Amino acid sequence: MTVSITDNPSDRRSLHERIAADLRDEIMSGDLTPGAHLPSTTQLKARFNAANATIQKALQLLKDERLVVGRAGAAVTVRERRQQTVRPAAFMAPAAPGEPYRWLTEAAKQGSRAISTLLDVTEIRPPADVSTALGLAEGETAVLRRQILSIDGEPVELVKSYYPLDIARGTAITDRRRIRGGTPAVLAERGFPPRLSVDRVSARIPTQEQYQALSLPSDLPVLRTLRVVYSDDDRPVEATVMVKAGHLYELQYEFTPE
Repeated sequence: MTVSITDNPSDRRSLHERIAADLRDEIMSGDLTPGAHLPSTTQLKARFNAANATIQKALQLLKDERLVVGRAGAAVTVRERRQQTVRPAAFMAPAAPGEPYRWLTEAAKQGSRAISTLLDVTEIRPPADVSTALGLAEGETAVLRRQILSIDGEPVELVKSYYPLDIARGTAITDRRRIRGGTPAVLAERGFPPRLSVDRVSARIPTQEQYQALSLPSDLPVLRTLRVVYSDDDRPVEATVMVKAGHLYELQYEFTPE
């Protein structure tokens, strides 16, 4: 699709950022498929009425974002692993006894090597939205398990999971080690099997922590999911904040008519 960019005083981005935005959208929507060559520099110069240096700056942004690969003087191609689709429903049920956390097994089904690295386990006062979701009193603390998820050596998600103290104490949730089968298995053993999960998804500019943990190339928006897990009697037993790079991931939810 050919698009010409004209001066638009309401768009304060530099020209190379606007060019990168258009190409990024074509990559993420599938118009430029994995392995496909981007148009040549000459074609891009004509399409966007831009100088060679401007085109090269736009392409460098896409390279930094891990969407394309290529070197100066050679064709630039869309990476094979571009935007990934994540199905949250696939990760909800606890893993079978002795089995790895389902996030790891689901990634393996896609031919990827997934690793979960536990960064910290501590007792902390959660953010206000998490405290409200867990029904905590003002100033009440919870157990936090913070981890980074990586696929094929690249950090893809920063995960902060919070648990009420009366549920977490005396369990592996408070231990600074990975849990076989993940915390859903511990909650189920504790008598709090997951019955309902509610996601709230928003797009945000990354915080300093998120920027560093995910090795982000710029301040492109991240996807922030606040997931609250409820057990019997609608009791909230877990609240997790998951942050992914917005230009590399999309979320897929399935619904059936009531």
